[in-house]
Amino acid sequence: MKKNYMLYFAITILMVSCGSSGYVHLNYPQEPIVVLSNEVEDIVVVNRSLVRPEDKQAGRLESITTGEIAGSDRLASDEAIKGVFDGIQNKSHIRIVIPDTLRLYGTGTRQIPDKLDWDQVKQICDLAEADVLLVLENFDSNSDLLRAAIADQVSSVLTSGRPNPRIPSQARVNVQSYWRLYDPYTKTIIDQHQRTYYMNFDLVNGLPPLSALPETAYAAGMDYMSRFLPSYYRVKRDMYKKGKGHEKYRFAAGWRSAEVAKWQDAIGIWKEVVTNGNRKSAGRAAHNIAVSYEVLGDTQKALEWAQRAYRDYGEALSRDYAKILLRRKQFEN
Repeated sequence: MKKNYMLYFAITILMVSCGSSGYVHLNYPQEPIVVLSNEVEDIVVVNRSLVRPEDKQAGRLESITTGEIAGSDRLASDEAIKGVFDGIQNKSHIRIVIPDTLRLYGTGTRQIPDKLDWDQVKQICDLAEADVLLVLENFDSNSDLLRAAIADQVSSVLTSGRPNPRIPSQARVNVQSYWRLYDPYTKTIIDQHQRTYYMNFDLVNGLPPLSALPETAYAAGMDYMSRFLPSYYRVKRDMYKKGKGHEKYRFAAGWRSAEVAKWQDAIGIWKEVVTNGNRKSAGRAAHNIAVSYEVLGDTQKALEWAQRAYRDYGEALSRDYAKILLRRKQFEN
């Protein structure tokens, strides 16, 4: 079921003025990349990115050549699970369940394993009393410090005939993870997503800090969970700071009220300008009232005042603004 994320309308406001005009910035939410049904409340998370003990030696050479500390992915992948938990905690109705049996065996590499058997998925969900199962299918980390140093030295030898004495000052740690979200009741994959996440770290005595890999893994987990949360985009609404004629002082008083977020007071003042002011000031005031109602979350009244500003007073700015509000109202419905 599609959720109406406009119910979670949240804005931050920045009032900027210059001369006779100004504007306000609003942050509007947009739907998550992955929209879960209302029935999904509890997600159990397990780590399947680990290699079986008998296969550990196979990855040792790769660990050395890529700059990865052998065995570090085992702990870092658990940090990615923690990132998932914290990434949505107190931000949604969704509850993350981390079971005692956190780990399953997978490929232990960047190779994506086959999907879990649906009976196993249902068993894990039933034991955790969860609705769906999120699996970290694979996890692999690299640092470009060793590769970059080798490339730099080879390039220096080829061009100048001698090694480069420059010591690297930063290392970039990357974490590649692949996630699947299983629904055992419909036997469908709700989401599957692969992402490589990067973070840069200053070197300490020529080495990245010990926390570099777990920090990157944790951030990668939080980044994945952002797919289930609304994101925000900023819009700009032009307004008028000054009116014309004898109403200019009253008009300015409305603007000052808006600057301190007294929007209802500002609306009251501008309505008086609409009633008593000259045509130009009335049109500008009507436009400002429309913006004020949008700030307050009342798109219908904002649309009515924008239409009135253009229809009754010929306020050109309100013509396009009314079209924007009409599209927004259709989206909200």
